[in-house]
Amino acid sequence: MPLLKPDPTFYPSPKMAMQSPPEKLSYLALINSKKDDRPDAIAVVDVDPDSVSYGKLVGSVDMTKPGDELHHFGWNACSSCLCPYAPHPHMERRYLIVPGINTSRIHVLDTKPDPKNPKVVKVIEPEVLAERTGYAAPHTVHCGPDGIYVSALGAPSGDGPGGTLVMDPETFEIKGKWEIDRGPQQLAYDVWWHLGLDTMVTSTWGTPNMVKDGVNPELLLAGKYGNKLHFWDLRKRRHTQQLELGAEQQMALELRPAHDPAKAYGFLGVVLSLKDLSSSIWVWYRENGKNGSNGKWGIKKIIEIPATPADPAKLPPLLQGFKAEPPLVTDINLSLDDRYLYVSCWGSGEFIQYDVSDPFNPKKSSSIRLGGIVGRSAHPAKPKQALNGGPQMVEISRDGKRVYFSNGLYTPWDNQFYPDGVRGWVAKVDVTKKGMEIDSKFFLEVEGMRTHQMRLEGGDASSDSFCYS
Repeated sequence: MPLLKPDPTFYPSPKMAMQSPPEKLSYLALINSKKDDRPDAIAVVDVDPDSVSYGKLVGSVDMTKPGDELHHFGWNACSSCLCPYAPHPHMERRYLIVPGINTSRIHVLDTKPDPKNPKVVKVIEPEVLAERTGYAAPHTVHCGPDGIYVSALGAPSGDGPGGTLVMDPETFEIKGKWEIDRGPQQLAYDVWWHLGLDTMVTSTWGTPNMVKDGVNPELLLAGKYGNKLHFWDLRKRRHTQQLELGAEQQMALELRPAHDPAKAYGFLGVVLSLKDLSSSIWVWYRENGKNGSNGKWGIKKIIEIPATPADPAKLPPLLQGFKAEPPLVTDINLSLDDRYLYVSCWGSGEFIQYDVSDPFNPKKSSSIRLGGIVGRSAHPAKPKQALNGGPQMVEISRDGKRVYFSNGLYTPWDNQFYPDGVRGWVAKVDVTKKGMEIDSKFFLEVEGMRTHQMRLEGGDASSDSFCYS
């Protein structure tokens, strides 16, 4: 009699996940920024340093139609399937759920039987998404203990509210809108949770109409982009609390809760301050209780990264009047041991490692530079080639020893901040006792396409949630 066994890539705790085998493949979103008939694609990258094709594309699959603008795709299942209150141990980390932010189309890719040749096995058209949820512009995918959660920026009209929808993890049918009571929440962006505290957290960017044509200076200067954090009862699906960062804080984007389910804190990246063009990192936390066993949530700014004075002639038109290069923190990621927070400064080209062992007193431990609006810092593999774009989407290996990042943000925003065109690349750093070191043997350039989200074979630091410490 055959026995049902959990997927070997599922782990009860982050400590156990850190002992997993190193990844050999990565899945990478490729965006066609040209208005032609070429669709976006998911590419397969060889990340095995012992392979003859290390750092190269070894497979790909095109989406079914052009114009999707693929965004933050994710797995159908992860370690949260071992959660005791909603167990799904028979699930398999096999399918990639790939949303298109521009078309509202969602593709489902099967990565087996050949992981280097994923296949499109289901397409959810925008009309179905709209009919069943009232949402459009799907943005971020996370696998939860009871389904696949997908954040969406707004309604089919292009206005708000945005929110979260749920997909069945086996049939991939759209179940419906997640929220029963959204309270004051209107803008949406990322969605994550604290499984041990039955709490979901969502961040705020803008509606599709606010972001689809690039940064709107009038909306920005009026403080209309997202500057709030929302908390929810995960099981009751109801809004419980709103935290305001201040109108000058614009675009509260990436959420990274502590991986240890006994810890009640997490990190938020904010792109821009209207006061001085700085970026910032905030920590949310329970106000009462050592490990946050009860009480309300609070939030505190813990890191501020200043803008740098710059020659207006070297800046894009949007920034010339400010005479400064903003860091533009557009992604952050947290190692599985909750020790290191990695911060992408897409504007300045700096990639920073912070020791956040004490989340309220972070220490900058290492940094490197690649690209940047002004600096255009070169990669060691091509020291004479000026790079555009900058560190953007970040992914960390489960053991914390390797960090990958790509340079594309979102086509209309790419064009504003890098008007000469973002040429797609992916870089990797090795994490040592001395800090970060750029891997000179790993530098992937993709001709004619821009690079965005990555997922590592078997799981990574931003795709799993755990139920045990």
